[in-house]
Amino acid sequence: MLIAAAILFPMIAGAIVSAGKNSLDEKRPSYIAVMLITDFLAVTAMLAGERFIPVSFTENVPMLFVPDGLGRYILTAGLILYTAVCFYAFEYMKMEEKPEMFFTFFFISLGALVAVCLSGNLVTMYLSFELMTLTTVPLVLQEMSEDAVSAGLKYLFYSVAGALMGLLAVFFVYHFAGSADTSFVYGGFLTPDSIAGHEKLFLGVMMAGIIGFGTKAGLYPMHGWLPTAHPIAPAPSSALLSGIVAKAGVLAIIRLVYFSAGADLLRGTWVQYTWMSLAMLTIFMGSMMAFREKILKKRLAYSSISQISYILLGLSFLSSDGLNGGLLHLMGHAAAKGCLFLVAGIFIYKLGVRRVTDLRGVGRRMPVTLWCFTIVSLSLIGIPPLAGFLSKWVIASAAIGSGVGIFRILAPAVLLVSALLTAGYLLPVTVNGFFPGHAEGAEEHAEEEFENAEPSSLMTIPLICLSCVTLIVGIWGMKIIALLGF
Repeated sequence: MLIAAAILFPMIAGAIVSAGKNSLDEKRPSYIAVMLITDFLAVTAMLAGERFIPVSFTENVPMLFVPDGLGRYILTAGLILYTAVCFYAFEYMKMEEKPEMFFTFFFISLGALVAVCLSGNLVTMYLSFELMTLTTVPLVLQEMSEDAVSAGLKYLFYSVAGALMGLLAVFFVYHFAGSADTSFVYGGFLTPDSIAGHEKLFLGVMMAGIIGFGTKAGLYPMHGWLPTAHPIAPAPSSALLSGIVAKAGVLAIIRLVYFSAGADLLRGTWVQYTWMSLAMLTIFMGSMMAFREKILKKRLAYSSISQISYILLGLSFLSSDGLNGGLLHLMGHAAAKGCLFLVAGIFIYKLGVRRVTDLRGVGRRMPVTLWCFTIVSLSLIGIPPLAGFLSKWVIASAAIGSGVGIFRILAPAVLLVSALLTAGYLLPVTVNGFFPGHAEGAEEHAEEEFENAEPSSLMTIPLICLSCVTLIVGIWGMKIIALLGF
């Protein structure tokens, strides 16, 4: 019952608190209590390790929740980011007309995240995955403007289309499994005998599942919703969507390939090579688009398309090293990109600035904010000892040792080119922010526009905490991964 409490409590309690007529400041203690109690319940449920079956659809298809190493790891990343965003949003959402709408779906989506991470089989994961989609659409719709509604619908349509492709793979995995136990197990529960005579069908539906669930992660060609949704959504919503909601697609792919079908059945097939090709194309395309983009939040959205595909590239090698590298990048990216979107929100909240070119000299009056931006940017570029360096090193090593022909060279080359492009679109913000130079009126503009612009501790402390996570993962990431028990 601990799992049920961890899922339902934030949904119910968050909605009840939001329904009150008090102001956001008056509701703040109640929201904090809901967040911290949810953290406690989720951690307790993860540690207890109980199996929870609320209902069985058929004799062999129960709705099963059970924590394992992978679920604990991704849920931990989610809890860290949700907690940071919760405190940040107390200040940021003062500029929005309906903060209670944000917090209602913030907590409902948190319950959905717990359900996704603690799902014990594909059917349970799929239902929880769809619930997360439906409960995060309102986070994009917050402003309820024409552009916000358009962006929210685009996110919904892409997600539903992708989920239907994923459902096709889920259906056939259960069909091939027959009466076998379909609980998640590392290595999968299908065997060559399970798909004998249907190999082409199996590979086709697996490719559909990878692309379908990859829609949430921004995998080409189903990436179009990200650059549309992020510039419109409030910064706290963007941090969640990029930092952890998109990772639900990554988790679904891992569960489908590594914990259900089995990586051995895909290794060396056209599905693996297509998957690697799409991931590398997405990495390069996202980096190029981010490099060309002038609006900061949209630049970060394209960056997310690229960076999340680092994870998918690691997974596509179908090896334990590739999986480890992807999971390292998942945690590091959740903290780094969450922090970057929160910083972008500060620039909007305090300065009304959205374009990168308007941030010249900002570091002189917002040093803490820009230092956090710099630290997590260095992580995404791949500078040691931060998380991005370790994860990219492990992914590149997995590529070289994977025995996948030309991809052994192409994959590290794409990672290197993307790292250079990442430096090209993130570091100029830092350089121009701290060293505006002597362009006409630059220093005077900085003094006038950015004086006393550092936000309150409600905004800066979450940035500092997320920056520290990138350092912790960079130093102790492999020890953390070893605890997962793969």
